[in-house]
Amino acid sequence: MQPEPITSRNLTSSNSLLSVTDETQVDFKPHSVIEPEVVEALIKPVQDSQIYSTQPSAYDSPRSREQNQKVEVLCHTLERHRGDRQLIVLQDFPDPDALSSAWTYKLIAQKFDIQCDMVYAGTLSHQENIALVKLTSLPVQRWGLPSLKNRNLTLYQGCALIDNQGTTSQLMPALQAAGIPITVVIDHHSAQGDMKAEFVDIRPYTRATATILTQYLQAGLLKLDNNSNEHIKCATALMHGLRSDTNALRQAQEEDFLAAAYLSRFYDGQLLNAVLQSSRSKQVMDVIERSLKNRIVQNNFSIAGVGYLRYDDRDAIPQAADFLVTEENVHTAVVYGIVQDEDDDIELVVGSLRTNKITLDPDEFLKEAFGQDTQGRFFGGGRSQAGGFEIPLGFLSGFTESAEYAKMKWNVFDTQVKQKLLRLINPDQHYHNGMS
Repeated sequence: MQPEPITSRNLTSSNSLLSVTDETQVDFKPHSVIEPEVVEALIKPVQDSQIYSTQPSAYDSPRSREQNQKVEVLCHTLERHRGDRQLIVLQDFPDPDALSSAWTYKLIAQKFDIQCDMVYAGTLSHQENIALVKLTSLPVQRWGLPSLKNRNLTLYQGCALIDNQGTTSQLMPALQAAGIPITVVIDHHSAQGDMKAEFVDIRPYTRATATILTQYLQAGLLKLDNNSNEHIKCATALMHGLRSDTNALRQAQEEDFLAAAYLSRFYDGQLLNAVLQSSRSKQVMDVIERSLKNRIVQNNFSIAGVGYLRYDDRDAIPQAADFLVTEENVHTAVVYGIVQDEDDDIELVVGSLRTNKITLDPDEFLKEAFGQDTQGRFFGGGRSQAGGFEIPLGFLSGFTESAEYAKMKWNVFDTQVKQKLLRLINPDQHYHNGMS
């Protein structure tokens, strides 16, 4: 049977969350046909090299027609940009899923002679993220906003957004102002708006972006080599990313287990254990203590404000939420604080949500609670059983030596955040001061 030719129309399914892109985003003529021979010619150089294997493994997951099309379109996109230089943009506070997925994309892009630089604007503060980067020599760079003026952005012909859609990176306004187009978006969070990119693979019901990138590996875009130290470390990072976003595989789906089984042939178990055994800092323990002291529990929701935190301690907030959600008779925990970035003289209300209630959608809950900014971007969002929000303090940002003023400012924002949350948690109640 002859394979069905791929057209710019049948690449998109309006009824599917796995749609690749729309006709306006792909550089094809309307209804033009990519003949099977063309696709074969695009993929053949990869297939003929030592990075590709046509022999299926017992752990290779069966791929749907749409997933096969995605691989072909991604291959076509990368081939069109052969020889380019790209930025891989991560969220400001990258997690293991983002770090490992971006590294995998970088290795895949190298096979198309595309040089990539992985960058983020925030900080690595979670002990496991720091350990992951150090122990695997993961090639990621921090680009703080003050340093952007010294960066030569003309070197880059495009950027790839991995495990985000640009709404959680402070770098995007500068990249857009420099005219750097978005070439690739790969993410598992709910869509944050219309993406103007050549290739879009957004799967809200996939547990981890690491699963998506592992499926690309299984499809043959890169053959992992047990003799390559870099490949072993990347596979270990992917396993950690997959494990992290599926709650140690307890919330994993079939595709996640199949991805983990595939990675099991390459990852370093001792290296992963070293990452997981990294100890919590005193600052993190202090934030967890504050969250326990300040929490209120209503309708099985635990809500805790933890006051002011240094920018470098920001990742203590999700760790505190992870801890509070384990309390008896609590199914959802929300922890938040004011994060101070002294370098940029800004302050943000940063919060994390964790839930084990299957019927609660963190993405919908946080978007409804905190709404949008003047440009239509949501302050909060999430994925299955986890979410976060970030709200700039605007002109109220800034530091003061007055402890009384700092306390008063915290009380205002603490009350406002509680009020917005409690209106959803107890819709029949009226909260004028964040309290019943």
